[in-house]
Amino acid sequence: MKFLVLIYRNAASQAVWESLADDEKRQGLNAYEALDRDLAESGELVTSASLAPPETGKRVLVSDGQVVAGDGPFAEVKEQLAGFYVLDCASLERAVEWAARIPEAGLGLVEVRPTQDLSVFLP
Repeated sequence: MKFLVLIYRNAASQAVWESLADDEKRQGLNAYEALDRDLAESGELVTSASLAPPETGKRVLVSDGQVVAGDGPFAEVKEQLAGFYVLDCASLERAVEWAARIPEAGLGLVEVRPTQDLSVFLP
């Protein structure tokens, strides 16, 4: 089964990151490097990425056949998507085990969701 692990940021978590000394930031990034290595070695990592800040993206709307791309951020929420992993694990419990190693999990900013196979609806 494939799972999407979503990592969020909010103003409080961003402030924590910005307040860290450089060596503390390196430790945090080292935690991600170790997680990536262990996931790759396990064969359960499909892909992962850190996302640029939301204001660097575009929201796409098609209205009356016209494409309108607006500036971000897009959602009126406290938390913004910061990065993700796609994992191929035997169970939700296994995906949660991996997600618990993400540093933001200590702040309650990690979500694990199964993906859906919609090919069953195709001819």
